[in-house]
Amino acid sequence: MTNYGWGPQDITAKAARRELAEVPAEPGLVLEDVQSGWVGAVVRVEKSGGMHVVALEDRRGKTRSFPLGFGFLLEGRPVKVVPATAAAPKKPQRTASGSVRVEGLRAQVAKASRIWVEGKHDAELVEKVWGHDLRVEGIVVEPLHGVDDLAAAVAEFAPGPGRKLGILVDHLVKDSKEWRIAQAAMAVPAARGNVLIVGHPYVDVWQAVKPSVIGLQDWPVVPRGMDWKTGILAGLGWPNRTPADIAEGWRRLLGSVSTYADLEPSLLGRVEEVIDFLTT
Repeated sequence: MTNYGWGPQDITAKAARRELAEVPAEPGLVLEDVQSGWVGAVVRVEKSGGMHVVALEDRRGKTRSFPLGFGFLLEGRPVKVVPATAAAPKKPQRTASGSVRVEGLRAQVAKASRIWVEGKHDAELVEKVWGHDLRVEGIVVEPLHGVDDLAAAVAEFAPGPGRKLGILVDHLVKDSKEWRIAQAAMAVPAARGNVLIVGHPYVDVWQAVKPSVIGLQDWPVVPRGMDWKTGILAGLGWPNRTPADIAEGWRRLLGSVSTYADLEPSLLGRVEEVIDFLTT
């Protein structure tokens, strides 16, 4: 037994009078019982006579049990030994889209089916929020860089039962130019049952990001005839004169998006609808 200049009763009394560090009785923890001098590693904790006791195994393989609490030394210092708490079950980790994260994921080989979006910014936003889900499903997002020739692009893709298309279009409101383009694309013979075109009501996908993510209540009003992105950046007081300014403005906006909660429901529902269509 290690001698520190005080007796067992003194150590126990001092421990009772002051607050000592609480140490969980984890298996393998080496403790010394003050009164007996027994030194051993924790092998188990159990209930006996209505109290918790700890079994300590010495270097010869012999085991003795002691009541948990005060009266132990850990590396020469008095401690209070308490039952180790069982680790709480881990809650499922969520992705940015709110789905359950698949741990240890290896992305599937890309399926023939595709999600088409109008441009680069649309693709980056979908990837940021739904990227994990799409890798689980093996679905690739491709930017079209405009939808004026959508019907021709659909016909060239040659959709079929194992080769579907989900297309997300900006400003898809009834009787708009985009609406007529979508109707023409759906008239392609192979599109029936194999192509789904959905859209949000916004002029640009930037508007599908809630303005609150950058501290605004509403997006700035863009004067008629002005490029929407340029007008938004001007309204925000951000640089807006060059393509590099536009790219930097989008980078800042996209960087403010963390989860699906940062996007408008009118976009969320449409992207989920497309993913369901391609994976069901």
